[in-house]
Amino acid sequence: MKTLAAILLLNLLPTAPAANAEFRAGTAVVDVTPERFPVLVSGGFFSRSADSAQTPLKARAIVLDDGRERLAIVVVDNLMMPRPLLDEAKQLAAKRTRIRADRMLVAATHTHSAPSAMGCLGTDADPRYVTFLRDKLVEALVAAEANLEPARVGWATANAAEYTAVRRWILRPDRVGKDPFGNPTVRANMHAARDWDDAVGPSGPEDPELSLISIQTRDGRPMAVLANFSMHYFGESQPLSADYFGLFSEGLRNRLAKGEPADRSPFVGIMSHGCSGDIWCRDYMIPESEAGSGPTIETYTRGLLEIALSAHAAITYRDDVDLAMSEARMELRYRVPDSERLEWARRVVDEMGERLPSTLQEVYAREQILLHERRSAEIVVQALRIGDIAVAAVPTETYALTGLKLKLRSPLERTMVIELANGADGYVPPPEQHLLGGYNTWPARSAGLEISAEPKIVEAALQLLENVAGRPRNDYRQSRGPAAEDLLRANPAAYWRLDEPTGPRALDASGHDRDAFYEPGVVFFLDGPRPDVFCAGGEANRAAHFAGGRLEARLARLGDGYSVSLWFWNGMPLEGREIAGWMFSRGHDRGLGPDGDHVGLGGTVHPGRIVFLHGSPEESTRLAAGRTEIPRWTWSHVVFVRHGPDVRIYLNGNREPEIEVRLPEGSTKAPARWFFGGRSDNQSNWEGRLDEIAVFDRPLSPEEVVRLYPVR
Repeated sequence: MKTLAAILLLNLLPTAPAANAEFRAGTAVVDVTPERFPVLVSGGFFSRSADSAQTPLKARAIVLDDGRERLAIVVVDNLMMPRPLLDEAKQLAAKRTRIRADRMLVAATHTHSAPSAMGCLGTDADPRYVTFLRDKLVEALVAAEANLEPARVGWATANAAEYTAVRRWILRPDRVGKDPFGNPTVRANMHAARDWDDAVGPSGPEDPELSLISIQTRDGRPMAVLANFSMHYFGESQPLSADYFGLFSEGLRNRLAKGEPADRSPFVGIMSHGCSGDIWCRDYMIPESEAGSGPTIETYTRGLLEIALSAHAAITYRDDVDLAMSEARMELRYRVPDSERLEWARRVVDEMGERLPSTLQEVYAREQILLHERRSAEIVVQALRIGDIAVAAVPTETYALTGLKLKLRSPLERTMVIELANGADGYVPPPEQHLLGGYNTWPARSAGLEISAEPKIVEAALQLLENVAGRPRNDYRQSRGPAAEDLLRANPAAYWRLDEPTGPRALDASGHDRDAFYEPGVVFFLDGPRPDVFCAGGEANRAAHFAGGRLEARLARLGDGYSVSLWFWNGMPLEGREIAGWMFSRGHDRGLGPDGDHVGLGGTVHPGRIVFLHGSPEESTRLAAGRTEIPRWTWSHVVFVRHGPDVRIYLNGNREPEIEVRLPEGSTKAPARWFFGGRSDNQSNWEGRLDEIAVFDRPLSPEEVVRLYPVR
């Protein structure tokens, strides 16, 4: 198997700007609605077909040229298109144009109601449509190149947070479901928060950025707008339908290109698919009683379009831009079945005979045999640059977190990420998400790549972005707002902001190099508390979500005079267990000893109130509890202070402690192991988020405790 370095080598040659070249653009729109019916329809677990089209389906193409480099972007109203089909179309188009095959980006919108161009799960590819689509892609590329004319380009972004939300939620530990193989592995799944009693919180962040690349002629006539947004699909329309992607694209054309002369290249509005594998439009944090029936596909698209048009109106353009593009092809392994699962799959498929799968078990049994036969897949990753604008393209259904990793680390601030481009290689969850299971992780052509696929794809894309930009990637660090600066001025022994987009290391921001380490069972980069004071410039504060794992640190020589400050967000229903969860623990790993300190939140016992336990249940003082009941899914601040046998626990900046106890004599030994997000014995670990954890090597005074709580 070729190494990534070897694969990239030929594509990572330096590129120089074109001197005094004229930037040109050409556009084309080609109808890809099938001409013959019925046609197989992709987008579900089981095979289905359509006898007509509800809306037209289009391939929308842009060709760009700077006098030295020529590249193309085509976005197609389809669920997903396999790499061999796209490779063939590119090779055919390269023979009829001056565009190299590796300078073509072809992506699917991901409408779930389009003809099947690729076999997946219970649906086979429609062979007639595959050939038809290939020829239409070539037609779009040829037509766009023929329309090249002098142009200029601009960029805009807008916050469209109301139009996207995380659809994959984490189930509480006593509500784990079974996968199609009969194993209890489903700790997180799509739409798991329909019943709040089942779920503890979203499994990752969303990306609310709506980004636009706008192209005009030199005299200001609109030519194209390439939009990008992280929202999976709307799904209301019956097949065949372009979903909201098509409505948005046509809305751009209707609003920006009215009265367009017929003898010029057509205006092309495009909505491309951002990183949306775990994203949908329904915000499950809003109660169903308040959410109501939700928007229609028309009202949803109209609202998103208004945000885009407002941002578009403020764009400034430049024509002195050059182009660069790089591509990498890499081989990734499939997660093939072991002998036991393969034997099961063959029995199930043999019983099916010639018919298509009709149950989930049959669907995934057939997929196991296909993965066993294929073993690996070749995937394509790309990056291109238009002046100071970058586009990364990946062939997978990535989570929003993956898109954020690429945008935050890209060497160019203006970066969009298009997924399901140049192939369709299924879901690629970040590695930590595999432990939580769910549909996105069940091995199949829809989610079969190796567990390490996501970081490999991210690294390949970053290397390509570095190449086209001619500069190194950004070294992302969360900004420090006034509350973070105040905390640092208090001189903590360690300060973990928990802002990492990946594990296993939690960096110590105190400067004392006391990094902590995440155990499996933690997910990253969710919204944290008070971004207005912990971050600067409107940046989101980031937090870790604990779902069975803990954060472990070793802080030796901190005796029985110390303090811990942290922010917590509980996701566990209080009626779920006696202790909703332990958020901080000092003790011996895998057990409770007589000297440990443990802080948690009450469940059925002391509901919603801070609780404190010293030692083990057999040897401890009585479980102490605070006065204030803390609502679920809200951020609160707690400070634990120990001064020898005296313990005080403060909540939300109040000068008066919630808990004040004096420990018995002999309770002065101090274990060096520190755990956050769980107790030392792994009993009733935290189910929710923690953030901004600071440990001090001294007891804080009430005045210092108050100063740690931001009041701005």
